[in-house]
Amino acid sequence: MVSRHLQWTDVETGIEVARAAGFPGIAWTVRPGAHIEPANVEKELPRVVELSRKAGLETPMVITGISDAASPRAEAILATMQGLGLRRYRAGSVRYDYTRELGPQFDAYRAKLEGLTALSARYGATAMIHTHSYANTIGGSAWDLWMLLRDLDPRHIGLNYDIGHVMAKGGAGWMESARAANRHIHALSVKDFLWRRTPDAQEGQWPWRTEFVPPGEGMVNFPDVFRYFRSIDFRGPIETYYEYKVPLPNGAQMDMLGTDYGKWKLEIPRSQFLAYLKRDVDFYKRSLREAGFDIV
Repeated sequence: MVSRHLQWTDVETGIEVARAAGFPGIAWTVRPGAHIEPANVEKELPRVVELSRKAGLETPMVITGISDAASPRAEAILATMQGLGLRRYRAGSVRYDYTRELGPQFDAYRAKLEGLTALSARYGATAMIHTHSYANTIGGSAWDLWMLLRDLDPRHIGLNYDIGHVMAKGGAGWMESARAANRHIHALSVKDFLWRRTPDAQEGQWPWRTEFVPPGEGMVNFPDVFRYFRSIDFRGPIETYYEYKVPLPNGAQMDMLGTDYGKWKLEIPRSQFLAYLKRDVDFYKRSLREAGFDIV
């Protein structure tokens, strides 16, 4: 489970919720607004990981805002992870500037990736760049990101391959990007989406937009994706995202992705929230089993 979905409550309660939903672990976040602030990582990450372990939950990866070797608190975060025996961390994404030529931007980002690889190697860590589908994010289709890091050491840098974002960006192009980048794919993120036509789009505005939906209700080809990753004996973590909205009694909707810890208030009963979590966990476990994964 991604800890962002638990930022409506404290760490202890969040662990209880994750266990009750059937998750084997939590990907804890070390970013401003998360349970663990970067300024407090030396104290809080060990405490949170220990609480998780006592509850029988792993911490297979840490989500960070580290985008290059010069990112604030980068070494403190990685040193703390190393002391806890944690290796994988999600690194921050970089965005295109479409008003400028892309070639020099690729060169600059390549240099940052080289520095990030070297930093990760010093701490025995693996940086994973998320494949966001937002229009100006490098890596949405995975191809551009893989081309930049394909010659870098896959032990210390790679992709956090988000199949929802990759398919939203490139449709069936996942079949090539996953195969090309498989040595550098260290974790999968799972979510589903649909293309929706905006009925009130202004004249001249592109009317189609990506809408995230519960798994199985959208366009993501989970069977083929999971079968492929089973065929290459993929053993990395699979992080579950809830980026869709759910109805409220007053006719409004609640975004399951939530906001910052201490600001986000759960607008539905905890039992109902837990039911949504379980529904998706059951879907993914069933899909993984059907693809041949040994899932408890």
